[in-house]
Amino acid sequence: MVPPPLSRRGVLAAGAASLAGTAAFAPAASAAGAGGHDRRPRETVVFKNVRPFGAKKAVDLTVVDGRISDRPAPAHARTVDGGGRLALPGLVDAHIHPDKTTWGGDWRSRRPANGIADYCAQDVEVFRSERRSVGERAYGLMAHAVTRGTRAMRAHADVAPAYGLKGLEGVAEAREKLAHALDVQIVGFPQHGVIRTPGTARLLEDAARSGLVDMIGGIDPISFDNALDEQLDLVFRLADRYDVGVDIHLHDRDDKGVKVLRGIIDRTRSLSLRGKVTVSHVFCLTKMAEGELDTMAADLGDLDIALTTVAPNESLVLPIAKLHEHGVRVGLGSDGVRDSWSPFGNADMLHRTHILGWVTDVRLDQELNDCYTVGSHGGADVMGLARAGFAPGDPADFILLRAECTPQVVVDMPQRDMVVHAGRVVARGGELV
Repeated sequence: MVPPPLSRRGVLAAGAASLAGTAAFAPAASAAGAGGHDRRPRETVVFKNVRPFGAKKAVDLTVVDGRISDRPAPAHARTVDGGGRLALPGLVDAHIHPDKTTWGGDWRSRRPANGIADYCAQDVEVFRSERRSVGERAYGLMAHAVTRGTRAMRAHADVAPAYGLKGLEGVAEAREKLAHALDVQIVGFPQHGVIRTPGTARLLEDAARSGLVDMIGGIDPISFDNALDEQLDLVFRLADRYDVGVDIHLHDRDDKGVKVLRGIIDRTRSLSLRGKVTVSHVFCLTKMAEGELDTMAADLGDLDIALTTVAPNESLVLPIAKLHEHGVRVGLGSDGVRDSWSPFGNADMLHRTHILGWVTDVRLDQELNDCYTVGSHGGADVMGLARAGFAPGDPADFILLRAECTPQVVVDMPQRDMVVHAGRVVARGGELV
């Protein structure tokens, strides 16, 4: 997580593909039906009178078995009236900590903290004093995210002797309850340090062995754990042994961050983990000279190492355009939400795209479109999910809202009137269905 601390132009525009251009609209065919061999009855829903990406003319979207189709809808198909609303791809939260949240509970006054260790101690206090379980709190926040249009998230849950695996188990419980509405990857995150807190390494292996996690995390191997090689060797060994991914928090803004990033690149290459590694925050990239950044971005792109940003402020948001030039996947996330680290946050990824535009000082329509693209397709790319556009075969994960165009949506953040996941309406008017 980023300790609580806004514009720089050119962060987005050149690198983010046009939102509408990534999946040119075709009115709704099913990937399952492409071969014509599946004889099972198919679930067909027609969303009538909607405007993908703010098209001037409304159309009907046909969804078969959760995917956009261009086949004619059968006479018996169920229909949902979109009322002329704008349709946009569902959003993806590529970095969030739902296990820590106090969302939905009584207000908690925060105390001063001086660094990660202090925040960790306050996390433990919340865990011990909360009447609600991790599962209950995580579910409340994750369900809220669904109602705001989130189709998928990568959830980091703390693994430490203070909790055992309860954080992971709570988030997994919430994931199960929301399986119909939300795709979730879980990261076993050693917030208290991998090496500096004895017992954490064993818990991470237990988590990987048990199948509870999709990824193993790490945190500032030099500045916090003071054990660069020991931490990275352990994390990458677990990923390789148990066939899980890696997602490491890296907050360092100086040469220590660069050294860690080089260590991550070397281990990704030597263990053939191409496409399975993510680095979160990566503030050191924001301080690099252009030539050095090009070299680093080329190596990241070559090994398909993904990155995430939470756009905390103008100086720490990743140089997304430059990274895209080298084929680096970049996602956007919420980070912590109303927890010991900060009273702020709301798990609303549309709000986060708004923040991304605000801190990067954008004003042109294409730049605002690019912000939405990072919040939708960018996160999907990081998580290895199919992009949710409106072309035949795309996942039918979209939101319907009243607005004229995508740039206006990013600026005004209107209510998500309807949220659709896998072709089913999962939320209306801000409430789960």
